[in-house]
Amino acid sequence: MNPRAEGPLLLGVRHHGPGSARAVRAALDEAGPSAVLIEGPPEGDALLPLTADPSMRPPVALLAHAADDPGRAAFWPLAGFSPEWVAIRWAQDRGVPVRFIDLPAAHSLAATPDEGARDEEARDEGARDEAVRIDPLAVLAESAGYDDPERWWEDAVEHRDAVREDPLAVFGALGEAMGALREEYGCANHRDLVREAYMRQRMRAARREFGDDYAVVCGAWHVPALRAPTTATADKALLGGLPRIKVETTWVPWTHRRLTRAAGYGAGITSPGWYAHLFTARDRPVERWLTKVAGLLREEDRQVSSAHVIEAVRLAQTLAAVRGRPVAGLTETLEAVRAVMCDGSDVPLALIHDRLVVGDVLGEVPDAAPVVPLQRDLTRRQRSLRLKVEAQERELELDLRKDTDGAKSLLLHRLRLLGIDWGIPAASRAGTGTFRETWRLRWEPELSVRVAEAGIWGTTVLGAATARAEALAADAGELGEVTALAERCLLAGLSEALPAVLRALADRAALDTDVARLAKALPALARSLRYGDVRGTDAEALGTVAAGLAERICVALPAACAAGLDADAAAELRGHVDAVHGAIALLADADEGLRERWSAVLRTLAGRDTVPGLIRGRSARLLLDDGRLPPEETARLMGLALSPAAIPADAAGWIEGFVGGSAGGGTLLVHDERLLGLIDTWLVSVPANAFIDVLPLLRRTFGAYEPGVKRALGELVRRGPSDGARRPTGPGSAPEGFGPELDPVRADAAADLVRVLLARAAEATGAIGAAVGAG
Repeated sequence: MNPRAEGPLLLGVRHHGPGSARAVRAALDEAGPSAVLIEGPPEGDALLPLTADPSMRPPVALLAHAADDPGRAAFWPLAGFSPEWVAIRWAQDRGVPVRFIDLPAAHSLAATPDEGARDEEARDEGARDEAVRIDPLAVLAESAGYDDPERWWEDAVEHRDAVREDPLAVFGALGEAMGALREEYGCANHRDLVREAYMRQRMRAARREFGDDYAVVCGAWHVPALRAPTTATADKALLGGLPRIKVETTWVPWTHRRLTRAAGYGAGITSPGWYAHLFTARDRPVERWLTKVAGLLREEDRQVSSAHVIEAVRLAQTLAAVRGRPVAGLTETLEAVRAVMCDGSDVPLALIHDRLVVGDVLGEVPDAAPVVPLQRDLTRRQRSLRLKVEAQERELELDLRKDTDGAKSLLLHRLRLLGIDWGIPAASRAGTGTFRETWRLRWEPELSVRVAEAGIWGTTVLGAATARAEALAADAGELGEVTALAERCLLAGLSEALPAVLRALADRAALDTDVARLAKALPALARSLRYGDVRGTDAEALGTVAAGLAERICVALPAACAAGLDADAAAELRGHVDAVHGAIALLADADEGLRERWSAVLRTLAGRDTVPGLIRGRSARLLLDDGRLPPEETARLMGLALSPAAIPADAAGWIEGFVGGSAGGGTLLVHDERLLGLIDTWLVSVPANAFIDVLPLLRRTFGAYEPGVKRALGELVRRGPSDGARRPTGPGSAPEGFGPELDPVRADAAADLVRVLLARAAEATGAIGAAVGAG
C-alpha cells in the first residue's frame, strides 16, 4: 500500500515509537507537504505555537479538562521520540500549518465523565474495544514467529535501515498489515468509529484548503479507515447528537515513567528510557547504552571498568547473532549487563531498569502556557524557595528554626491540605525534635490536575488552603476529623482558618460523649499546642479545648473500662490510655493539677477488678514509670493479678499490659527479679488446659523484646529468678547478680560524662528558646 496513493500522505505510526518518529521525519522531508494534520484534540491548536518555544522540553502532555470540573481531564502525552512531536516540530521549523484532527475533547470528556485521565491515554493500536481483545502488534509479532511484540517491533522497525532507503515503505507495509487486521477482526469499538469519522471530516476541510498536498500522522490502526471511501453524509450522521461541554487546555510536564504501561497508560511502552536512547543515539547505540549503564553503576560505587563495557558489548552482539536478530536489543544488553557487570545479580539490574530503561526524565513547559492562577502562584513560590520540581524521588530535610526551611514546610503542608501531595512527610534521620521535618518529594504529572481542581478554593496557595480548611471544618462529621484538621492548620500556618476550625471543634467536643473518640482526639490537640512554640503560631485557644477534653476523659474513662469489654475493645482502649497519657504529659506543663487527676484515674483503673487485665496492667506500668507507684505496691498489684484465683487469660493480659509493647518492659524485668519471679511462679502454676489459651498472649508479649533482653531473662530464669524474688529486699540486699548498694568508684567514672551531656542539653534548650523568641 502506497501511503500517498490517490490522496494525502497517510503516515500510520506507533505512538511513542522512535522508529516511527525517524520514519515520519524522513517521509516529511521527502514529501514536503503544505500542511500536517496530527491525531489529537483540535482544542490544542491554539497551543501548538508554544512547541517552538526553546523552554518547551519533552516529555510534555496536552491537558484538557472540563472548565467546571477540572477533575474530569484527559492527557495526550508526547515524548521527544513520539512521531507526533517530531511532526509538530518539523512543521514549526518550516512554517508549515499544523493542526490536530481527532475528536474534540469537548465531546470525549462529555461522553466519558467517569474515565477521567484514562480517556485519551488508551488511544494506541493495542487499546481496542473489550469485545475484540486484540493487540495488533501482538498479532503481527505472532504471525512473524515472535512471542514478544516489543522484540518484533525492534527487529522490524527500530533496527532496520529501510528508513534511509525508502522512508515511505515502512508506512506502506504497516498500513497494509493494519488493513488486513481490520478485515479479519473488524472494529467493534464505536468510539474509534466516531473518532475516525471526525478525522475524515477534518481531512475534507484540509483538502478544500490544500488539495491533497498534506500529511496525516495518526495511529496505524486508523489508516485503513481514513483511506476508505465514505461520504460526508455518513460521517455527519455518525457524529450527530454527541454531548458537548466547555473545556480548557494547556501543556503540562510529563515524565518517562508515566509513559509506561506499568503506570496505567493504555498507549504506553515498556522502556521509554531505552527508546529515547535509540532515538538520540544515531550510531553505535549498544556501545553508548552500555557506557551509560557503566556510569550509573559507578555512581553506586560498583567496580565497573572499560573492560567490563567492552566485554558486555561483545556478549550482547553474540547473543543477538545467536538469536538471529539484526542488532542487539534491550533484552540482549540487559542479559549482558547482568552477566558481566552485575555478577549475575538482579539487584543492580533493577536499579538500571528504574533509572535508565524507564527513567525519571521530567519535561518542561514555557511560562507562557495557560494555567490557573493557583498554579502560577505555586510556581512563583517554588522558585522563590528554590524547591525544584523533579520526577525522581528525593528527601528534603528541614530545620524549622530557619526562615527558608520554615516557609518550605508551610508550603508543603498547605499543598497537602489541598490534596496536592507533592511532598509526603517521612521519619527524620537527623533527630526527633519538633523543629525538624523530613519530606519525600516527587512531582507526578497528575498533580497538575490536582492544582487545577484546587483552583476553585482561591488564587493563591495560602488563600486556597485557608478556604479549604474552613470548608472541611464545616463538613466534618466526627470530633477526630476536626482535631486532625486543627493540627494540619497549625502545621500549615493557617491562622485565619483557625477560628472556624476551633468553633467546629468546640461544638463537636461538647456534644460527643464517646470516651474512645474523646481519647482519640486529645493527642492531636496536645501535639498542636507544641507548634505554637516552634512555628510562632498562636495556639493558645486550643489549650482551653484540650483541657476540657482531658477533664471529660478523666471522668468518663473508669466507667468505660469497666463496661464488660472484650479482648479487641480492651486492646483498643489500652492504646487510647497510652495516647492520653502522652498527651497529658504535654498539657501538664500548663496545668499540674491535670497530671494529679490523671494519676488518680490510673490508680482507679489499676486497682479495680472489673477492669480488663490488659488495662489494669498498663495503668500500673504507667504509674510505676512516672514514679507514682512504689515498687512494693507494684509487686502487690502483680501478685493479686497473678494469684491462683485469677483467670489465666486475664492474668496473661495483665502481663501484656505491664511489660508488653515497646516501653522497656523486658529491661524492667531484668533489673527487678522480684517482678520476674512473680511472673515465673504464676506461669508454672497455670493449668495445662489453660496454658494453650494464654500462650499466644505470652508469645506476643515476650517475643517483641530485643535479643539481648531475651538472653538476660533466659539466664535469670535458668538461675531461678523465683528464689531471688523471695529473698528480702532493702538497703542491705539486692537481687542476684546486682550489688547490694551503689558502687561509688564506678559511679564517679560516669559522673563527668553525665555533667557534659546535661550541660549540652541546657545549651541546646537555651538556643531553641532564643530562636523562638526572636521569631
